[in-house]
Amino acid sequence: MDKKQTSPDLSQAELLPTQKEQVPANPPSRKRQLDSDDDAEPRTKRVWTTRLTSEPARLTRQNLARFNKLGNNYKGSKKGSIHRGSTTESSSTETLSTTASEFATQARENGILDPFSSKPPMNLEEIQRRLARTRATASPPESAYEDYAHTVGIAPNEATIAIEASGRLLKEYPRKGYTKVFKQAFTGYPKDVGFNNGLSAPQPDFIEGVEAEEYRPFSIDRHVRGAVLYKDNPHSITLPHIAGEWTGPDGSMAEARMQAAYDGAALVYARNQALDAAKEPYLAGHAKVTTFTTDGNNLNLFAHYAAETEDGTLEYHQYLIKSLSLMDSHAGYKEGWRQLRNAQDLAREESYALRDELKDYWREPRDSLHPIAEGVPPLSVPDLEPLDTTHAYEDEDDYEVVEPQPVYQLTPLTSSRPKHSKSHYSHLTSNLLKGPPSTHSSTHGSGQKRKAPSSQGSSSGSSHHSKYKSYWKKDAMSGRYYHKHSNGTVSWLDDDEEDERD
Repeated sequence: MDKKQTSPDLSQAELLPTQKEQVPANPPSRKRQLDSDDDAEPRTKRVWTTRLTSEPARLTRQNLARFNKLGNNYKGSKKGSIHRGSTTESSSTETLSTTASEFATQARENGILDPFSSKPPMNLEEIQRRLARTRATASPPESAYEDYAHTVGIAPNEATIAIEASGRLLKEYPRKGYTKVFKQAFTGYPKDVGFNNGLSAPQPDFIEGVEAEEYRPFSIDRHVRGAVLYKDNPHSITLPHIAGEWTGPDGSMAEARMQAAYDGAALVYARNQALDAAKEPYLAGHAKVTTFTTDGNNLNLFAHYAAETEDGTLEYHQYLIKSLSLMDSHAGYKEGWRQLRNAQDLAREESYALRDELKDYWREPRDSLHPIAEGVPPLSVPDLEPLDTTHAYEDEDDYEVVEPQPVYQLTPLTSSRPKHSKSHYSHLTSNLLKGPPSTHSSTHGSGQKRKAPSSQGSSSGSSHHSKYKSYWKKDAMSGRYYHKHSNGTVSWLDDDEEDERD
């Protein structure tokens, strides 16, 4: 707006010079646009718009303020700022395509690292070993390599390379339950979960995984965010572990690499969500997701995983496992063919293993009955401390095991058998009480329990009393007879045997 229109010296009754030209040709459309642009004051704008259609607006400070406010609204960007970790979703918010020049910067703000900033996974050697191992099937002959080199060498565009290379390099699995999809956006993936803030949905050139039907009767999409890739598709690929990006002869491998980093982050996020849903811990720093990029000439394989930073935010790593040349030689072609197919096999194993973990977890409440869950309270014994059976137990005969103490507090017991009570177990020791030796018992070191001899009558003679005299001692406080063994345990003499001794 020019200075003449904003001058405070103008009379409030003076009209704007070009007021009539500024009135839109279609006032109702203008009204709807204003109402949609600023929801804070819908009533004010309705009143102003109504007056605008009936008579020209006067030049007042109030009207000027309204004009300035409207102008500021139009100058502002619809996109707004995007913060890492935000979960706000808006249909009017613009998103960046993976081919946009700002995509790499926004992806880095979201925590997606390129191979130069990524750290190797903890299981890198295991991954390399799995990808390099010999396959059971024969490698492609040299004639297959020559055919591949010629076809890819003259390919005019990315689509031709994708079709020709995929048919020769990728392994074909039985389609039932495990399928592949080419160049399809993740229509069922949640927006703005952190790594994809402000970015369009991932759309890898190739992806392969288990169908959602394989998770039946459980609805995986209701339990795990990001698991089902394609909306309203019961056969959608679910929780895949491998994706790939192609590029044409004039394409950029750097761009394909950035797109693969985004694909891998999406797969890692969904996998971690699934493990959380199944209460399964995931190994920190271990990569289970693989991506690849190729222009037909070169093949790059990447490992993907997520790791927390010092401030607690997640970073998604993309580490280069292997870079191979498919065109230089027959040997290079065979190695690329082998490693890519091994990567497919490994991803398939991880996909089915994760599916089995989830299904087992969801079945568990149905298949197993837990007493607490069924309302059966555990048995409890009041005033009874837990008994350590390795240090205290009940003898099977007439003897009791008594714990040795510096000062013996010997008290007569009402019964020769121990009672299962707190007071009784406080006097138990770790060793079994052993009675006096007899001709029918084993030696003292044999570990067998021996019972004290009962009354033998007068025929025992003086030898019997001599044995008692050397073996049994009388307790001065209780008047009962006992024997203290070398290992510290104490044997008490039965009452009937005491009568015989006396």
